[in-house]
Amino acid sequence: MNDNAAVHSVHEFVFSVPELAPARQFYTSFGLDVRREDGGLGLYTAGRAERWAHVLPGTRKRLLWLVLGIYERDVDAFVRRLAALDIERIAPPAGATADGIWVRSPDGLPVCLKVAAKCSPTDKAPRSFPPAASTIGRAPQRSKVQQVRPRHLSHVLLFTKDVGASLRFYTEALGLRLSDRSGDIIAFLHSPHGSDHHLVAFAKSDDYGLHHSSWDVGSFDEVGLGARQMAQAGYRDGWGVGRHVLGSNYFRYVRDPWGSYAEYSFDIDHIPAGTVWPAADYPAEDSLYVWGPDLPDDFVRNYEA
Repeated sequence: MNDNAAVHSVHEFVFSVPELAPARQFYTSFGLDVRREDGGLGLYTAGRAERWAHVLPGTRKRLLWLVLGIYERDVDAFVRRLAALDIERIAPPAGATADGIWVRSPDGLPVCLKVAAKCSPTDKAPRSFPPAASTIGRAPQRSKVQQVRPRHLSHVLLFTKDVGASLRFYTEALGLRLSDRSGDIIAFLHSPHGSDHHLVAFAKSDDYGLHHSSWDVGSFDEVGLGARQMAQAGYRDGWGVGRHVLGSNYFRYVRDPWGSYAEYSFDIDHIPAGTVWPAADYPAEDSLYVWGPDLPDDFVRNYEA
C-alpha cells in the first residue's frame, strides 16, 4: 500500500447554469476557448489539451461535481484508505462521464478520483512580460494589446458547510496538504506532487458551491488588461486589482452572471514536490488581501445556497 498516495490535479470542475449562451459569452470574453461538447460547454485554455471545466444546462447555477486527478499507481492505495476511513463509494451522478472512484465530500459534493495525466503546474509559471532582465520598454504598447488569454487553471475555491471537516477529508482521505488557513473561515490546500499555493481552497458557507475559478496569466499587466477587457464586454462588477497575502498573487475577480467569480491570477506562490511548506493559521485580516479596493459586501455570499 502506498501511504503517500495523493491527488495531483484538479482535472475538471463541473457546474450547471440556467442558460448556456450567457456562459459562452462570459468565458469567451474572459479569454478561454469555449467549445460546445457533451451536452454543454467545455472550457479550455489556449494551447492546452485539458478541458478544465464543463458547463451543463440546469435549472440554476450549481456546482455539480469535482474530478481530481490521481496516478494509476495510487488507485489501490486510495481504495484501501477510503475503506479504512469508512468513506462510502457512490455511483457517478446522472450525466457524469468521468470513470474513477466516486465518493462524497462531508458536505455532500460528489468527488471523482480519476486516473489522469498531471495538469497542475510542476514548476512555477514563468513571467511572460516584461523579461526579467528588461531595463527599457517595460510597459506594453497599447496599440499592440491583444486579448488576455489565461494559460491554465490555477485553482478553485469552493464553499463548504464546515471548513475543518473539508480540510480533514481532503488531507486525510485524498492526500492534499494544508498550505495556510484562517481559523474556520478559509483554508488553502496544495498537492505534495507540486502545485500552486492552493489547488483547492474552502470558504465557510451554508452549503457547498463554487465561489471562483482562478486562471493563471503571464504578467501583472494582463491582470489589469483582463479587468479592462471584461469591463468593455459588459462585466464591470468584481473585486481588484489587488494582491493577496496567502498565495501572494495579484488578482482581479470578475463577477459572472450567477454571482460567482472568475479570477485573473499572476505570480502565485508555487510549492514544488517534496517541499515542506510552513503552513500557519493567520488572523482574519491576512486571509484575503494586502492592498486593493474594499471588499464587495457580498463577496463571500454563496448564491447557490
